Amino acid sequence: MRRLLSLALFMAAHPALAQSLEAPLPPLAPWKGASEKLIVGANDPWITPAERMNFVDTPDYAATRAWLERLVASAPQMLSIESFGKTAQGRDLYFVRASKGGGGKPVLLVQAGIHSGEIDGKDAGMMLLRDIAHRGKDGLLDKVDLVFVPIFNADGHERASPWNRPNQRGPRSMGWRTTAQNLNLNRDYLKADAPEMQAMIALINRLDPTLYLDLHVTDGIDHQYDVAYAFSGWRGYYAKSPAIGRWLDTRLRPAMDAALKRAGHTPGYYVSAVDNRNPDKGISHDPDTPRYSTGYGDYRHVPTILIETLSLRPYRQRVLGTYVFIEEALRLAGNEGARLRAAIDADRAERPADLVVKWKPLKDPIYTVDFLGIAHDRYRSAASGREEIRWLGRPITQKIPVFGEEPDQSVRLPKAWWVPATAPEVIERLKLHGIRFETIDAPRTIELDMVRIAEPKLGAAIEGRVPLMAGGFTHGRRSETFPAGSVRVPSDQPLGLLAAALLEPESADGVLAWNFFPGMLQRTEYIEAYAIAPLAERVLRENAALRQEFEAKLAADPAFAADGNARLAWFYERTPYFDDRYLLYPIGRE
Repeated sequence: MRRLLSLALFMAAHPALAQSLEAPLPPLAPWKGASEKLIVGANDPWITPAERMNFVDTPDYAATRAWLERLVASAPQMLSIESFGKTAQGRDLYFVRASKGGGGKPVLLVQAGIHSGEIDGKDAGMMLLRDIAHRGKDGLLDKVDLVFVPIFNADGHERASPWNRPNQRGPRSMGWRTTAQNLNLNRDYLKADAPEMQAMIALINRLDPTLYLDLHVTDGIDHQYDVAYAFSGWRGYYAKSPAIGRWLDTRLRPAMDAALKRAGHTPGYYVSAVDNRNPDKGISHDPDTPRYSTGYGDYRHVPTILIETLSLRPYRQRVLGTYVFIEEALRLAGNEGARLRAAIDADRAERPADLVVKWKPLKDPIYTVDFLGIAHDRYRSAASGREEIRWLGRPITQKIPVFGEEPDQSVRLPKAWWVPATAPEVIERLKLHGIRFETIDAPRTIELDMVRIAEPKLGAAIEGRVPLMAGGFTHGRRSETFPAGSVRVPSDQPLGLLAAALLEPESADGVLAWNFFPGMLQRTEYIEAYAIAPLAERVLRENAALRQEFEAKLAADPAFAADGNARLAWFYERTPYFDDRYLLYPIGRE
């Protein structure tokens, strides 16, 4: 509120300067499409707030809820509204369910506003629900239910301002990317720190959706694709759930592209340029990791699609393209429900033996595309002191390379993981994700593969945590006693790969990388120099091998040789007095 007030005062006091601060966007070509017929007339009793404002703006949280409550009340035989959680600031998270009743139907879960400045999906979903309830599209529900979350990041939605997304053409007042806790929900799927994400994962567990849409808006470079999208398995690449990936690539993608083109939109693969300042270098096509919606869905075998309309297109055009996407996805989920469920079941029956924990970029492109781009040139900027790109608004088609990645490091999955009762936060994550485990009711001692890390370094704070980077991982057999309340997590389960991504020490998205165990980085017991120095002197006299190792260290590392504390610490670490739990990852591998 304080920021909005200061902005209002600034603009009132300096109107000319405020106007000059509006970011100039690239030239915009006129657009017309069949999807414009979806917009109702000004006198329609069920016109949505965005339509009433001619898509100049979008309704706030209260107005959105009020309109949806009124719509649900008008068609109670088909629509219902239900809460499924609370935001950090206490706002209600809710969904609208559209159903003709009858059990066992597939469920299409559609979520808008995970980044709440990217809110096209909210207004598109409101229009589609209106048309299902009152304009003859109820046939879409014959074989499928729709569950629609209009505002996932509700706190960010209410941090709205005309100054939030300078690269985006509308709506006039846009929400904020992150939550009230400054967490990016589309980085939080696996670690699940945010209350909003915990609520969403519980909803996914409850619904077990046949198809899951995550609705966004993208910036970056200008191009002709007003509705881009992506999923694991596009062109057969990188799917952890290969049967789902094949269905998405061979059944959904052709049908979706055709539907969007019929409606006057230009579909394409989500455009992530290798270099936004030089788009001619190519596009990236990378594996999805489980911090993101598509990666999380891939790891837990829920067909998940990322939809990214282009921020440089008008809000009206983007909303209509999103409407077409949701409608076609609803049609496909109904007509192809049995085939898609078979793919889901096939992937859940698989038991992968390995997890890729590190990828590296390929030097050569994995394929090329006839890219529908926008002409651009470069100019020397007095502000930046370098060449900058300038978009010219003219459509072009060019051959563009698409670059991918290949596995750089994999780990073989164990029979099970053991999580001590002293890690309740991790056990809660296992429960939240629906990962199966067994709880022991008495202490148990077991031989396990345990990992000690080397050269730990803390990264910059990100997503509410201070991540941990290890210089190395040393595996070794160890007899470990787990107290009552500890859990055993078998890898032989449908969510075994998700468990591996969470628990394997080398996993880039795991609990170790996100620093769930800061206590393992701390040494508490110590030995005084007056005790360790004479002990070290005696050991040097009596142990030739250790003396040789010490002398080699002195010769190789002058800084070490000059540091008396470091020299004594070197001996201390080689005595039984040293804390054998220091830098030891407490989750064991059976």
